[in-house]
Amino acid sequence: MTLPLKLGVPKGSLQNATIALFKRSGWTINVNGRSYFPEIDDDTIECAICRAQEMSRYVENGTLDAGLTGKDWIAENCSDVHVVQDLIYSKVSARPARWVLAVPYDSNVKTLEDLKGKKIATELVEYTRRFFGERNIDVKVEFSWGATEAKVVSGLADAIVEVTETGSTIKAHGLRIIYELMQTNTQLIVNHEAWKDPAKREKIEQIALLLQGALRGEKLVGIKMNVSQKNLETVVNLLPSLNAPTVSPLYQSDWFAVESVVDTQVVRDLIPRLLRAGAEGIIEYPLNKVV
Repeated sequence: MTLPLKLGVPKGSLQNATIALFKRSGWTINVNGRSYFPEIDDDTIECAICRAQEMSRYVENGTLDAGLTGKDWIAENCSDVHVVQDLIYSKVSARPARWVLAVPYDSNVKTLEDLKGKKIATELVEYTRRFFGERNIDVKVEFSWGATEAKVVSGLADAIVEVTETGSTIKAHGLRIIYELMQTNTQLIVNHEAWKDPAKREKIEQIALLLQGALRGEKLVGIKMNVSQKNLETVVNLLPSLNAPTVSPLYQSDWFAVESVVDTQVVRDLIPRLLRAGAEGIIEYPLNKVV
């Protein structure tokens, strides 16, 4: 096998987030109208848009060499693919989503066992059947084409198994979560035969490295400032860093330029402390990738 690499991009809620992630990683993917074959500015890659639910099947059978899909859909399809990299990102937050079991707020169901003989609606049918089967709990699992929360509200099901990131939508429908079945995140997967091809494997490893670097960079910012000699030690001691802050003398001066990389959640509290310690001209800037 030779390049180009046939890469699957997930259609639906993750599509825009995936294209944005590739952009930060160094690749521009252009989706033209309703075409399922977007353009990418890399002659060694051919892209195809595919539903995340089906991605692992197409990668497994060789229609695609590699693709991005959820851990949940790999489990649902029992696909035999090689997982290259976990990539925790989503349309809402940079944390794993959860498949949860939910029932109406006033339901008598409190435990898994209480669902014996009852009906569950979900899009994750096979995994849910295996989950309850392994626990010897006899339930009826039906496929839901969407609006799954409404199934229990309207009495079409006794419970649902649904994916959530914050749980807010489930609560808004008057439901309560009684069990978490699994956590899922996006994974970069590859066909076993493509993984054996040296050129394709090298390309896949490059993609995995830069995607992970972009995700890491999203959580960090660069920060730089000027600091006088007398305040240097105090300021440096305040700075977290991947290794150590970079300190450079300013031209013909007893001042220094200090630069570091910090967590985005730290910098809002850090800047006022740096100012009080004597730092001046503080600049915060985003990072595309940290590798």
